[in-house]
Amino acid sequence: MNKFYGGLDPRNIPTYSISDAARYLRIPVATIRSWTVGRKYPTVEGKAFFSPLIPIADRKPRLLSFTNMVEVHVLRAIRQHHNIDLGKVRAALDFLEDQVQVSHPLAHEEFRTDGVDLFIERYGELINASAAGQTELKDSLKTHLERIEPDDSGLAIKLYPFTRSQEENNPRIVVIDPRVAFGRLVIEGTGIPTSILAERYRAGDSMADLAEDYQCDRDFIEEAIRCELPNAA
Repeated sequence: MNKFYGGLDPRNIPTYSISDAARYLRIPVATIRSWTVGRKYPTVEGKAFFSPLIPIADRKPRLLSFTNMVEVHVLRAIRQHHNIDLGKVRAALDFLEDQVQVSHPLAHEEFRTDGVDLFIERYGELINASAAGQTELKDSLKTHLERIEPDDSGLAIKLYPFTRSQEENNPRIVVIDPRVAFGRLVIEGTGIPTSILAERYRAGDSMADLAEDYQCDRDFIEEAIRCELPNAA
């Protein structure tokens, strides 16, 4: 795999702009920027700086790696049900990394096994979360982690992003795989980039035409275009 990337692991190559990540993961640009670059915020004494939760692969230009994308995907599960101070999330993540002792723990299978319980235990202590709240978080994490496929080392190698607003009703048709199409979002098993399909659809090609040209199931074509143009499909 690495011979095509100058000996580098393609998962760690700076590839995605913040706007790319926002489109692929269906998370607001401002949210991803805050998590990966940081942000200034007002205080009674002036302005302070919130340091990023996820160190990105390249800050100039601001580009995320595939592993960063997975971390953002998992962090969304933590934040969407508990709108709490991100400093406490950081403290829980630091605790997790210290206990699990792997780099990028949110993108590693260790998080799926022992890490989730460790994180929720510390997270619950920090925010005074009820048992019901911790169960809700665990269920949300489970849903997000099921969209990640690890390799033999336990590190994420495929991410099936959510393509619909209801997380429990999301097919696994499109995938981000850093080894395929330079990490662009593609239809699983085909290497067909969703962006190319969307461009052709915008230009006037019908779903049926695209399905025939690419010898691909029309339902897959529709799902791919829905990722890029949510109102089109």
